[in-house]
Amino acid sequence: MQAYPNSGSPDASRPEDRLPEDVTYLRTKISNVVLIGMPGSGSWVLVDTGMPGSASKIMKEARERFGSEKPLAILLTHGHFDHTGSIQDLLELFPDVDVYAHEFEVPFLTGAADYPPGDPTVGGGLMAASAPLYPNKGIDLGSRVKPLPADGSMPFLPDWRWLHTPGHSEGHVSLFRSADGTLVAGDAFITVKQESALAVLTQRREIHGPPTYFTPNWEAARTSVARLAALRPAAAVTGHGEPMAGRELTEGLELLSSRFDELAVPASGRYVDSAHIDPEA
Repeated sequence: MQAYPNSGSPDASRPEDRLPEDVTYLRTKISNVVLIGMPGSGSWVLVDTGMPGSASKIMKEARERFGSEKPLAILLTHGHFDHTGSIQDLLELFPDVDVYAHEFEVPFLTGAADYPPGDPTVGGGLMAASAPLYPNKGIDLGSRVKPLPADGSMPFLPDWRWLHTPGHSEGHVSLFRSADGTLVAGDAFITVKQESALAVLTQRREIHGPPTYFTPNWEAARTSVARLAALRPAAAVTGHGEPMAGRELTEGLELLSSRFDELAVPASGRYVDSAHIDPEA
C-alpha cells in the first residue's frame, strides 16, 4: 500500500497532502469537486461539478494541473444541486464529453424525476434551516448522461471501481482504488458538520453522516457507511469538508459506523422513519 504524505498526521497543514499525487480536491463554496489524474499528464477525470458559478474555478485548477486538455469524462457521485451546479457550463465547454452516474440517478439527471424536498427540522443550524430553499428539481442532461458500467468498473479509470452507496440519494456512488486505499466518498459520509454554517465556514474537520436535511433513507445510509468503513480506506475526500487520512479517518469512520443511529440519524424528521430503496440494490 502506498505511503501517503502525513497519513499518520491528521493535523497536516495542507489538506491536499492527505491525498495521493493524482487526486486533488477543490472547494466550491460549500461543496467539493475532485480531479483525478497525474499532474502534467493531460489526462484527467472530473468527479462532481460543485456549486453554480464554479466552472471557471474548476477549469483554472484543471489548466494548472493538466494543461489545456479537456476531461475524459465527468463522473457524478449523485445529482444534488451542490454537486451538479456547474455541469451545464462545463458541458458547453466540452460538447463531446460524457457524464456518468448510477442508473438509479439517471432519472434525476434527465428531468424524469425530482429529489425529495429538504427537511429543515433536522440537524439544527442555519444550513439545515435553509433546506427548503435548496433546489430539489431534477436537471435535464439528455443523452449526455450515461449509466455507469454494471460491473463496477470506472470509465477511463481502470484502477478504480464504483460502489453503490445509497441513502443520501437513490443512485449515490463512491469511488475506491484498492491499490492504495483511496476513497472518493461523495456525501455517503462527510468531514464537516454541514448543517452548521459556522462549521462550514471554518471547515472544522470531523467525520459526520450524510447531510441530514437532504438524506431521505437512513436505513440505506447506515448500510453504505458500514460498507465504506469495512474498506478501511487510507485516505478519503468527501463532498463536504477537508480530506482525511490515516488513523483519523479509519477510527472516525469505524466510530460513525458502529454508532450510526446515535451519531448520524436525527431523533425525528420527515425521513427518519422512511426507507424508500433497498440498501442492497
